[in-house]
Amino acid sequence: MNSAPNPYIPILVIGALGFGFAVISLVLAAITGPKRYNRAKAQAYECGIEPSPQAVEGGRFPVKYFLTAMLFIIFDIEIVFLYPWAVTFDKLGVFGLVEMGIFISTVFVAYAYVWRRGGLEWD
Repeated sequence: MNSAPNPYIPILVIGALGFGFAVISLVLAAITGPKRYNRAKAQAYECGIEPSPQAVEGGRFPVKYFLTAMLFIIFDIEIVFLYPWAVTFDKLGVFGLVEMGIFISTVFVAYAYVWRRGGLEWD
């Protein structure tokens, strides 16, 4: 009887080592870390700027913040689609080339639209 080792055992061992390292690091930091707390350390730190009080409802973020976030998501999704295409480029042939050309042109049209509307200008 030929019993091969389970291929998932190395993954479980690495996961257990990573989890153990994280737990040990947190416990050691709590034990050995400084315990001198004061009012200045308890306050929020925002890049050296005094934190401003926010409204009860949480305040509003500028719309450009969300537009920039959506642009990053769009280009991340583009990379997710481009990588498998690049790996199997030889097998896809002309169909793959045309399909990726259409995809890239669609993303480029969206990019040009955002650029034209001023969505990439930082104020």
